[in-house]
Amino acid sequence: MQPPIRIAITPGEPAGIGPELVLKLAQQTLPFEIVAIASKQLLAKLAQQLQLEVTITRFNPCDSPVSHTPGQLRVIDIPTLNQVVAGKPEARHSCYVIETLNAAIELVQSGICQALTTGPVQKSIINDAGIPFSGHTEYISEQTGGDPVMLLSNEMGNKDPARILRVAFATTHVAVAKIPTQITAQRIENVMQILHKDLHHRFGIEEPCISVCGLNPHAGEDGYLGSEEKEIITPSLEKLRKQGMNLEGPISADTAFIQKKLHTRDAVLVMYHDQGLPVIKYSDFGNVVNVTLGLPVIRTSVDHGTALDIAGQGLADACSIYAAASLAAKLAVKSFSEASNCIGKSATGTRQGMHLL
Repeated sequence: MQPPIRIAITPGEPAGIGPELVLKLAQQTLPFEIVAIASKQLLAKLAQQLQLEVTITRFNPCDSPVSHTPGQLRVIDIPTLNQVVAGKPEARHSCYVIETLNAAIELVQSGICQALTTGPVQKSIINDAGIPFSGHTEYISEQTGGDPVMLLSNEMGNKDPARILRVAFATTHVAVAKIPTQITAQRIENVMQILHKDLHHRFGIEEPCISVCGLNPHAGEDGYLGSEEKEIITPSLEKLRKQGMNLEGPISADTAFIQKKLHTRDAVLVMYHDQGLPVIKYSDFGNVVNVTLGLPVIRTSVDHGTALDIAGQGLADACSIYAAASLAAKLAVKSFSEASNCIGKSATGTRQGMHLL
């Protein structure tokens, strides 16, 4: 029998709502184990302040995975060097944020945890501290290798398969003026290869069907509103179709998200951040999960920011971190099953080879 999946969780910005979300998640009944990588003192103080009944203990990496007990939270203690004031992020806490993230990545890479879920960070504050940081996606990729592709999914909050929406991005945190320079044949093909592969292997979709948006209004309208579709996107998709991919596009982004189209699509690839984010967040804000594809580790994240205006007040809704951790566990179970099957097949092949010898 497979042991419980263990998820490493980083709260993110200590002055934001992330620590509160982790405490509220710990109060839930979960079919997986969670380990917080954070300041034990910060979490304990906040739990007391918000009257959240959570018992916080230190996590021992040598312990075997156990089922989660509501009201219990095991922590790998990363102390903050300075006092944290809710709602007031400071650059001097940036090293703490990076240290928690590094420790969590190490836990997943070592196999102690099977996936990573991240809370929201304040990118501007981290950069103010002199640490180049464009986002979790890019940073985790730098630490683990791989070629990251950002995908957002609302599937954990939808019991109706027809309402499930997955949106992947050809570019992520790029200034709008620079987006056209990022849309290259190599990028489109790389992103599509990763998206197609992970939809199959991690999400368990046998033959993914993917819609691809154009960059320009009306997908360029045959070149009158832009040439990227004719010169880059369309030839790239034709090449990928010859490799067996089931692709629609490039299509206009204003029709890509019509419900009757989505019913038959497993994912939509958009060309830039604000072409896809508003649509999926509108679909089910609070249950949308950010998943980083193309990495050797499983990583999910909440779909919202640090919410500094309500930090430390007990008002944060833990739906998104619950959905993010739940999807991480779901993907980890799928990966575990595939790895077991591969080991079984390899072992069978080896025995046959030895028999032939």
